[in-house]
Amino acid sequence: MALIIAGERSGVGKTTVTLALLAALGRSPSASVQSFKVGPDYIDPMFHSYVTGRACRNLDPVLTSEAYVQECFARHGAQYALIEGVMGLFDGASGKDDTASTAHIARLLNLPIALILNCSSTSRSIAAIAHGYRSFDPRIHVAGVILNRVGSDRHLELLTQALEPLNLPILGVLRRQDNIAIPDRHLGLVPTAELSDLDEAIDRLAHLGKTCFDWEKLLPLLAYRSGGIATAPPMAKVRLAIAQDQAFSFYYADNLDLLRQLGAELVPWSPMRDRELPENVQGLYLGGGFPEVFARALAENGSARRSVQRAIESGMPTYAECGGLMYLCEQIVDFDENAYPMVGIFPATATMGKRLTLGYRQATALQNSPLVQVGDRFWGHEFHRSSLSEKSDRSLLSLQGYDSHLQFPPEGWQRHQVHASYVHLHFGAQPHLAERFLQHCAVWQRNLEAGLALRNS
Repeated sequence: MALIIAGERSGVGKTTVTLALLAALGRSPSASVQSFKVGPDYIDPMFHSYVTGRACRNLDPVLTSEAYVQECFARHGAQYALIEGVMGLFDGASGKDDTASTAHIARLLNLPIALILNCSSTSRSIAAIAHGYRSFDPRIHVAGVILNRVGSDRHLELLTQALEPLNLPILGVLRRQDNIAIPDRHLGLVPTAELSDLDEAIDRLAHLGKTCFDWEKLLPLLAYRSGGIATAPPMAKVRLAIAQDQAFSFYYADNLDLLRQLGAELVPWSPMRDRELPENVQGLYLGGGFPEVFARALAENGSARRSVQRAIESGMPTYAECGGLMYLCEQIVDFDENAYPMVGIFPATATMGKRLTLGYRQATALQNSPLVQVGDRFWGHEFHRSSLSEKSDRSLLSLQGYDSHLQFPPEGWQRHQVHASYVHLHFGAQPHLAERFLQHCAVWQRNLEAGLALRNS
């Protein structure tokens, strides 16, 4: 068994409740806790992992598949397991049904739900809300409710009386003053690596977790045991440089695990601080993140930018998504309209704007790259507020939305041995993309060694 934390809507307190429960559980030296996050989010899982010390796993049937979600959940377990939902309980990818919603995941995994209710400005009506959510889909099981933003003891008494006829357990109560604010910005919460006082916030969350929840009811719902660990057949050993610092931090844990299982040694480095790429690497992975926030530091590290440029121009296979794509442009223009030079592989400027580009994309490859071959089709996700001043004269991908009627302009770049796109990919249901990338890295290394041998002969 495990428990899903769901909300009646976005902004109701799912992340606060989830972190409070994880922090409280994590304070027990004998407890192991595995967390999961519904959807394509990168930042909430960073907080989960910071609290539990274990990589949080994304459960997303669009980016992967229903079978992969079930397999991933069965594979990654611990003494306790907790899943943070996405948006409102029944809000799905298209808005027309609940595909990829928290309810969808609950059905796939046959797990109970703790429903968070926003109790501000209501009393007896809370029972109608709870009854509606519990009865809307008889295939799911709402095991209890968590009352958030309760104003006073009298308010709690009225809420409790209203819910009593439903026989729906109250699993936790958080007062209005219990809300703990975590700073956010244009793409969500500020990542963990940038918060100097995060430990203090986690301590407060742990206190909330211990004092605001009915653990006698919760622990049986959270108890879980893991299944076996699936492994992929290893390939030739490849050292892969992976950008990991405050500017580049958006990586799915399953992607990194798969690369390792396939034989890659992941070598972290910082485009902000390191002067050169790591020695003896055969490939480069530039994930997403916030290069626009740290554009000055990236620009001032000219040695690192030149190192990346030389490596790419020599043919090193490179995978760059979203923030990584921006870093490979000629410059980034931030929200204050300051321009900063970047690597310059692509003749374009990445400019920050107010418009948010967000959603699932079904991509079709228009060119071969180190990851894809012409005609390949796969799912990805876009989430950015920047746009490029120039499009590639031969775009890498054609895109359509989750609703097949939504068409988007072709995008992405393929130059030298680079696959660069705004589309984030999850390798879970498409491991051949990771395999192909590492094969290109191994071939490049063999060709490089053969060329050196020829010159030295």
